[in-house]
Amino acid sequence: MRETHILDVLVTEFGDSIRRDPAAFRRKFRKMAKSPFAFYRGSASVFYADMTGAFADESYLDTRTSRAWIHGDLHAENFGTYMNASGVLVFNVNDFDEAYVGPYTWDLKRFAASVALIGYAKALSDEVITTLVNDFGHSYLTELTAIAHGGDDAIGSLTLDTTTGMLHRVLQTARLNTRVAMLDVETTIDDYDRRFALMEGREPVDEETRAAVVRAFEEYLTTLPVPSNPVEYVIKDVALRKGVGIGSAGLPSYNLLLEGHTQALENDVILYMKQAQVPAVARHVDDPKVAGYFKHQGHRTAESQRALQAYADPWLGYTVLNGAGQLVAEVSPYSADLDWDDVNEPEELLSIVRDLGRAVARMHSVADDESSHDLVDYSTEEAIVDVVDGDHKGFVAMLVAFAHSYGAQARADHQTFVDLFRNGRLPGL
Repeated sequence: MRETHILDVLVTEFGDSIRRDPAAFRRKFRKMAKSPFAFYRGSASVFYADMTGAFADESYLDTRTSRAWIHGDLHAENFGTYMNASGVLVFNVNDFDEAYVGPYTWDLKRFAASVALIGYAKALSDEVITTLVNDFGHSYLTELTAIAHGGDDAIGSLTLDTTTGMLHRVLQTARLNTRVAMLDVETTIDDYDRRFALMEGREPVDEETRAAVVRAFEEYLTTLPVPSNPVEYVIKDVALRKGVGIGSAGLPSYNLLLEGHTQALENDVILYMKQAQVPAVARHVDDPKVAGYFKHQGHRTAESQRALQAYADPWLGYTVLNGAGQLVAEVSPYSADLDWDDVNEPEELLSIVRDLGRAVARMHSVADDESSHDLVDYSTEEAIVDVVDGDHKGFVAMLVAFAHSYGAQARADHQTFVDLFRNGRLPGL
């Protein structure tokens, strides 16, 4: 029975965390109850249980492509801008909390179903949804094939020079952001220096907590790939964050305010240090080599992002705090997200999903034998091109069929979840 299946999966995934902080999960689940897409975003555990259960399918997979580095939560809202280590604004995949090693098709299917859910919410016809997923799939294969053949015909990263339309406007918006403007919101000047400003969801820490965070920070510095100016690493302030993100319910997170590369106040840097968790996909990939590769979940998250994101955040690293693995990265002043509420016309949606197909292809192609990681020791793009074997039409048809069938399943699951939640049938809540 589907209701029992959903209940069992959610309890397995979140049961221990709910017992630790039931209030946080009531907030998380109320957010998930708002819409089928919100439920889909917060229930990757249900999706992956289906990928190895009711919706299992090994089409276009072989031994190698079943063990590619994947994003793990590739839905339509996990894209945005960032300033890469080369100083270029890029629109790309973000939020690598669920990244792991598994079948590359799981990424594509998760994205395709999210497009179907967004399309349905916008009252688009099944025909239009088919076209959107079709164009995403063809764009992905075209870019990946071009990369596999040497890159001469590849379009490349999504930047100010290679985008048009809505994505170009998002990049332009990000370009208008400044570090000073972010610091003016997040901090205050006290005795000629910056400190965190008091605001909802952030509070000061006691001396014992600060000392523990500082020790974890010192360990984190050893994980940075490139040594830098010691002035940058002077900690000015530490604060506790609460209620961060739909996927991080109940997990502690800290902000650290650093001096930056000079003592000028406009160069200060804000980092976040947050507890990483076991990715949902890991429960469904039985591979000791993969599981044994990571020191802890913070290490997994940082290494996954470095593997999947070319020129990743130079502040990206990991540490351990109170026995739990932590991810550390910069709170970037240059981040901007695509607001799907602002995009409603099919032509503009088509332009976006084609660009996102390119972005996903580039993400998958980065994490392979030419990267600095040896967990995936083959050329991902070449292996995927080989396993598809020119059958672009069949491959895209597979994605389209999945998008429609799983989109319908997710809508039904959302209603089931709402009924379970509002009737008090989720244990601990």
